[in-house]
Amino acid sequence: MSGVRAEGLVEVTDADFGFEVLSGERPVLVQFTAEWCGPCRQLAPVLGDIAREEAERLKVVWIDVDRNPETTIAYGVLSTPTLMVFRDGEPVWQVVGARAKRKLVGELEGAGVL
Repeated sequence: MSGVRAEGLVEVTDADFGFEVLSGERPVLVQFTAEWCGPCRQLAPVLGDIAREEAERLKVVWIDVDRNPETTIAYGVLSTPTLMVFRDGEPVWQVVGARAKRKLVGELEGAGVL
């Protein structure tokens, strides 16, 4: 899964999604991704930058849709990359597709996440 990993991103699974994402004190940005997904690989360094720059306000994680079908199905993820922000255990924002850093940060700011 080396193509999706970026510094500052934590991998989550079906087993620990509840603990890592739903029970956090700060908002969590989740990238639903797959090893075969080219746009996911393009997005990884952008998310790594955001994870480092916004570490005080936002946790950034990724989950492999092929290896974690329960969470993928539970949140209706049909395409990768799908980005979702969870706050207080609930999804509060979602987009599909890769984005440039400036656009993604603007969208997160517009949604009140940052």
